[in-house]
Amino acid sequence: MAIKPQKVVLASGNQGKLREFFRILGTAGFEIVAQSEYDVPDVEETGLTFVENAILKARNAAKHTGLSALADDSGIEVDALNGRPGIYSARYSGKGDDANNIKLLKELEGVPDEQRTARFRCCIVFMRHADDPSPLIADASWEGRILHELSGTNGFGYDPLFFVPTHNKCSAELSPDEKNAISHRGQALQHILKLMS
Repeated sequence: MAIKPQKVVLASGNQGKLREFFRILGTAGFEIVAQSEYDVPDVEETGLTFVENAILKARNAAKHTGLSALADDSGIEVDALNGRPGIYSARYSGKGDDANNIKLLKELEGVPDEQRTARFRCCIVFMRHADDPSPLIADASWEGRILHELSGTNGFGYDPLFFVPTHNKCSAELSPDEKNAISHRGQALQHILKLMS
């Protein structure tokens, strides 16, 4: 059965994520609104997995707005750090993107290229309403490795450190359209759109 809500609220306050969501979903036929337009309070991310946190965020937005909601939880998993920072990526340093990148570089000091493998992971959840017993869930990952220094000016978060072997450049050097075509979030959004159609 096709799911075509009139309006969908995006459960995120992250401006970088919102730009990517709007760019990808803008042509999908939905009226997309940010949760900030409804003064939705942030929910504490108490889940232990990406999917748990995405469900918490989607349910919170649906509850406060009465609308269908889309939420993602995403982060970077670094193999040399046993998958850290993972679900704690956004709050890794407690001081924002720049400090997160500095902390990651410090933790990987002396680690050679071949051991700097990593992936961005994204889980997106769509809930028809706050009590939806069977939310739609899409999960995707994007393989790469961590550079030794920042590069590029596009994107946000860990993009300046994430080298993409298929394009021989880092994520922050990709155009928005290039990134959205291959990124973890772009892949997960395409998957959720298929589930909704």
